[in-house]
Amino acid sequence: MPVINFTYEELYKQLGEELPKDELINILPMISSDVESYDDTEVKAEFFPNRPDNYSIEGIVRSLKGYLNLEKGIPEYNVQESDNTITVDPELENIRPYVASCIIRNVEIDDAELVNIMEFQEHLHWVIGRDRKKVAIGIHDFDKVEGPFYYKAGNPDEVKFIPLESTENLTLNEILEKHAKGEKYAKLLKDFDKYPLIVDGKGNIMSMPPIINSDLTKLTTDTKNLFIDVTGTDLTAVTNSLNIIAANLSENGATIETIEVNYPYRDNITYPQFEPKIIDVHTKTAEEYIGIDLTSDKIVETLERTRFNAEKIDENTVRVTVPRYRIDILHEVDIIENIALGYGFNELPAELPDFATIANPDPKRQFDQIIEQVMIGLSFTEIKSLMLTSEEQHYTKLRKEVEEDRVTVAQPITQDRTMIRKSLINSLLEFLEDNKHEELPQKIFEIGDVAYLDPEQETQMVTVKKLAAAQISSEANFTTIKSIVESFVANMGFEMELADSDNPTFIQGRCAEFTTKPLNDNTPFTFKGYFGEIHPEVLTNFELEYPVIAFEVEFAKNE
Repeated sequence: MPVINFTYEELYKQLGEELPKDELINILPMISSDVESYDDTEVKAEFFPNRPDNYSIEGIVRSLKGYLNLEKGIPEYNVQESDNTITVDPELENIRPYVASCIIRNVEIDDAELVNIMEFQEHLHWVIGRDRKKVAIGIHDFDKVEGPFYYKAGNPDEVKFIPLESTENLTLNEILEKHAKGEKYAKLLKDFDKYPLIVDGKGNIMSMPPIINSDLTKLTTDTKNLFIDVTGTDLTAVTNSLNIIAANLSENGATIETIEVNYPYRDNITYPQFEPKIIDVHTKTAEEYIGIDLTSDKIVETLERTRFNAEKIDENTVRVTVPRYRIDILHEVDIIENIALGYGFNELPAELPDFATIANPDPKRQFDQIIEQVMIGLSFTEIKSLMLTSEEQHYTKLRKEVEEDRVTVAQPITQDRTMIRKSLINSLLEFLEDNKHEELPQKIFEIGDVAYLDPEQETQMVTVKKLAAAQISSEANFTTIKSIVESFVANMGFEMELADSDNPTFIQGRCAEFTTKPLNDNTPFTFKGYFGEIHPEVLTNFELEYPVIAFEVEFAKNE
């Protein structure tokens, strides 16, 4: 889930008043978040995947204003019609068919807000966009371009422009081969002969969705007006993304201007689409789900507090107007959840269950807990990742050959979830890549199952428990990881023997394999593993800028 970092100063500036820190920390979970950490200047809060409207500080402030009774109901946005259009190339129908766009005028961008906008964009890329496959977002300095605009299909060997974070004029294919973002997302365009482009009325290239924006339109603290483009393969996701961006970035008094999208293969659409949804909620149903007595008047009050408009129809029915940025609201039950939030979870009466149970430790977890205690004692933090990965992440980026005994997904939904992992190392590196903006050193570990095909019965899947750990820091080296592994092995009650390793994920000469021998003959398990310094090419593949050391062990029961 996305973690939003913000300072008290930023928050209170937009909120218009200050709160005691303890009160703020207690309120944040009421707007669908989990506070990870906080200090005297900054808060880190993890917001739920169903609330992308809170992925920027503007969205957080909007929700807080309702909960604090500073503002109630749906915010009013200043939306003006414009004669700007964006015309879609018919060749894009089978490449990346949908685009949504609008203009936001009179924004105020300082250094902190510039970072907020970029992070907001990337959070939406990840949650709604499925890492840009489904949706990609471009945010541009509108004053550097002029309409009308075009969504075109470009020849990858002929069209050139200077991408962000570059000074070189590159063809579209060269961007995919040489630019860091191009290399990372080239897989999204590899099956097509032409690539999407956003172009202005003078022929200036503004972006190459879903890869990179042009350097021409990059945002600065002098930017006053924004041009937003959202492209993708799913029209609903594209529309939702633009609605959320437009609403959040115009929260502080900015003006939204519409843009009409002209399609050759479907009806034209004008964006943003702020027409609200209407859902009726029934008092008795809400009482049943929440477990308290409610009236229609009370439901109206609580829903206005959670930034909905609500109207009492009768004693049993409330008509709710849902803003379009609230894409999580699909059913009456979703409204009832917000009634509980507006009422306050902490205000709901606590009840003891009418039956008793006796708790016992899960035997399957006891061994994991021993490992966890040892690793936490070595100052490592536990993470959990998905078992599904891809050949690129699991093999190519780790400099390994694809193995035949891997377990593949018959009908994968996405390109990055095509197989079950055989190792935990790539999951740790992906985590470090996603958190490279955090302070160093970072020391993480994971305990989890891996799977592969039985060599004797290829239709049977074998699962094995593994532990992997990694550390990123400027001082990470082979001696450090050897010391960590020795401490882990000793704390588990074993001694180990080392051997040379040629694992391509690690630097040759700075990695080793090890086997273990229990100090107690009654030990019911054994394990083996490897450790070392991660190869520089692997670090580059995961966009890591500091040395990384890692180890992995495989556990087995003694026969």
